Amino acid sequence: MVSFKISVPSTSANIGPGFDVLGLSMSLYLELEVSLPANADSSSSPLEASKRAQCSYAQVELTYSGEGATEAPLDPYKNLITRVALYVLRCHDYTSFPYTTTGSENRAGEACISIHVTNSVPFGRGLGSSGAAVIAGVLLADRLGRLGLSDSRRLDFALMVERHPDNVAAALLGGFVASYLRELPPEDLKAASIPLAEVLPEYPPEADENWGRDPPVPPVGIGHWVKLAWSPKVKAIAVIPAFEVSTAKARAALQPAYALKDCVFNLQRLAVLTQALGQQNPDPDLIFQAMQDRLHQPYRKHLIPALPTVLSSFSPTSHPGLLGICLSGAGPTILALATQNFEQIAQSVCEIFQAEGGIHCRWLVLDATTQGGTIEEHL
Repeated sequence: MVSFKISVPSTSANIGPGFDVLGLSMSLYLELEVSLPANADSSSSPLEASKRAQCSYAQVELTYSGEGATEAPLDPYKNLITRVALYVLRCHDYTSFPYTTTGSENRAGEACISIHVTNSVPFGRGLGSSGAAVIAGVLLADRLGRLGLSDSRRLDFALMVERHPDNVAAALLGGFVASYLRELPPEDLKAASIPLAEVLPEYPPEADENWGRDPPVPPVGIGHWVKLAWSPKVKAIAVIPAFEVSTAKARAALQPAYALKDCVFNLQRLAVLTQALGQQNPDPDLIFQAMQDRLHQPYRKHLIPALPTVLSSFSPTSHPGLLGICLSGAGPTILALATQNFEQIAQSVCEIFQAEGGIHCRWLVLDATTQGGTIEEHL
């Protein structure tokens, strides 16, 4: 057998004023252990795709453990990770997962590719679970198909699935990342023929392995990014309430237009924050004010009990060591950046959720990672 491991970090998006711009990768992971027969991995050239036999869907064994293990579909066409992988492979002349044989064929029903997913990223909590799954799918396709994709091209494929670059860019590249998405003409979207995570959240009733056989290939250079400095003294406290907020509902809560003063408010703080978090000695007062937001958090507070109290009850004075506090992505997770007193800060947030909504929370202290999604070959 040949085996390899794919590891993708969780992410937090927005980081206060950086709505749809900033993403941070953190030390909580989605991992895939992939095994296939040695003779199925004998070809290293993507040009031989048309000559390679295809592994039938019945021969792809998908198992799952950890967060969301009872929710994630195990049908390789309907699981987000594998359907993204299939999209990327189909853009490179594969119809299914590549499987090259040098001897006898696998017996009918015998797995030729086994994928075990171990997930530590909670679903629907604003910690980039879907972004991590998308990047894992792109990396899976790249490795199985021997495609040799660059990071830029990997991001192009990810952005055809996940339209917002903040989470996927951080998950792919690692670190503290600012990104933007190039505007695409309608003819480049063709969402109906791609297994898109957000643009097409539900499959049509007739969806099966033959659906989406000829998807559009992504344009080159959809997403652009820059890595920003991050002080090693800053850790991320993720306080995770025991309920989910769907991305669709969180997006629907936003405004179609904003006052000029609110846009300027965010732009000013965004410019300061991207520099302040990279300083050797982070300034709590500077960062705390720079993490304020007027574009998304005020409009999502009805979806997240206790959010107004959380955002108004904390400061570097009331909680020494705190740098700033905000929603993680669309929520409901609260992200607190701090240099010390992590437990005190986390417990204080949990107490507010319990007092105002009877909502239980758990919390994690996470490091900002410098490494994004990786593929590790097992010898």
